[in-house]
Amino acid sequence: MRCRFIKDNLQDYPLSLSCRILQVSRSGYYHWIKRRTQQRRQQEDKILLLINKHYKLSKGRYGLRKITKAIRQEGIIVNRKRVYRLMKRNGIFSRTKRKFKVTTKQDSAASFSANLLNGKFEAEMKNQIWTSDITYIWTNEGWMYLAVVLDVYNREIIGWSLSQRAVSDLVVKALTMAVSKRKPQAGVIFHSDRGSQYTSSSVRYLLSRYGFRQSMSGKGNCYDNAITETFFSTLKKELVYLTKFETRQQAELEIFEFIEIFYNRKRLHSSLGYLSPVEFEMNKVIENKKEEIRINNNQTVAYLSV
Repeated sequence: MRCRFIKDNLQDYPLSLSCRILQVSRSGYYHWIKRRTQQRRQQEDKILLLINKHYKLSKGRYGLRKITKAIRQEGIIVNRKRVYRLMKRNGIFSRTKRKFKVTTKQDSAASFSANLLNGKFEAEMKNQIWTSDITYIWTNEGWMYLAVVLDVYNREIIGWSLSQRAVSDLVVKALTMAVSKRKPQAGVIFHSDRGSQYTSSSVRYLLSRYGFRQSMSGKGNCYDNAITETFFSTLKKELVYLTKFETRQQAELEIFEFIEIFYNRKRLHSSLGYLSPVEFEMNKVIENKKEEIRINNNQTVAYLSV
């Protein structure tokens, strides 16, 4: 405590004066400084190991905010400024970011569904609102097109499909995967842009068959399907722009790994309280179960007290 006071007040009180008044030897003070420096260095070495660990686990996709959160989730108290300083000193940065383009084209002769969301991407339970979109990916063998279906509740990609052509069957396969995985009841809102794939008879037949309510973005409004476009932005920044796909098969394997292993199960989402989509859903299930047990216990106590 005395050594810390001396160090914190060196600008106001000379070292010799402080040591004499507080009865601390100069050698003792310098020994305290040396020991403190060693302890700090050891702490920072441990933090740097954790930074490298989470950076490598994310394949360089995590930046300062997510790495700090990942370390804290291990029960370690760490200051973001310290993490920033260590990352900067060791040349650890989130990998390159770029913008992306949307690929779906509107069919001027098609009829369009009303926008049931109006920009409000909020769901209180799973299988309430699904969104979908299509993007393109270049390989040395040519273009690949990716369609995804996303559950707004936990941001999970529940269906996806890759093809060499951006046709309606691409959406049908992604939607079929999502239905097979979730087995939802009728009433799901299925939101997309006005692309010809989504106004096709095959997609609309499938939506009608499952009792879904189709919703479409307003004309020329890039924010009306922002939640799915945000996923594509993440995919492009954290995988596609950082990888040279030699073959379509390589692209399919790496996209599978990104979606099913990393994005859905590991990637921290700030909108989900820094949990992955799967973790978020599991936590909600546990919370609901605890609440159900609490209510049942209260009802039992009330019954016995009568």
